[in-house]
Amino acid sequence: MASLIIKVCGMTEAENIRNVEQLDVDMIGFIFYPKSPRCLCEMPAYLPVHAKRVGVFVNENKDDILMYTDRFALDYIQLHGNESPEYCRSLCNNGLHLIKAFSIAHPKDLAAVSAYKGLCDYYLFDTKTPQYGGSGNQFDWNLLLRYTGMTPFLLSGGINPYSVKAIREFHHPKLAGIDINSRFETAPGKKDVERIGKFLQEIRGGEPAGK
Repeated sequence: MASLIIKVCGMTEAENIRNVEQLDVDMIGFIFYPKSPRCLCEMPAYLPVHAKRVGVFVNENKDDILMYTDRFALDYIQLHGNESPEYCRSLCNNGLHLIKAFSIAHPKDLAAVSAYKGLCDYYLFDTKTPQYGGSGNQFDWNLLLRYTGMTPFLLSGGINPYSVKAIREFHHPKLAGIDINSRFETAPGKKDVERIGKFLQEIRGGEPAGK
């Protein structure tokens, strides 16, 4: 499990960002969706230096994404809305690296994935909700056994401190990492560093978290 990408999403506060990054996480996500309680409204005094910076957008226009990418020096753009393959191709043509989120509740929800082949660095499979992500609930990961594409994916949706056993028992050749968010918070946008540290230590097989 040591090779799994660890992405912590929905961060807003400078010192909290710094402390989580010191746990040796791979990606830190910043949400630029105004309706999210974790929306990053202003530039924090600290941004990740070692972890990759991921900007999360929902049906945002291309020019604004390019502006945020430049302003925050984003490494990845995570698209969490109804963005079309053509829209993704347009962003790719601007040199952006994409993570496309798909909401999963039924086997048929995986059908949409094939249209994005070759356009994304990663997919992100999340729990289907009336809103765009952030449910805090887990979907049936066994549905992903039907996914036979070549694009690696991140597992999201309700992962919590007690999910270690389930993650260890879930095997898929394209599982690249996990995305954690609301179940590791003391308040929306503020992560519980100690809770994340203990979780990562278990995921990594007892190795101490941090550098």
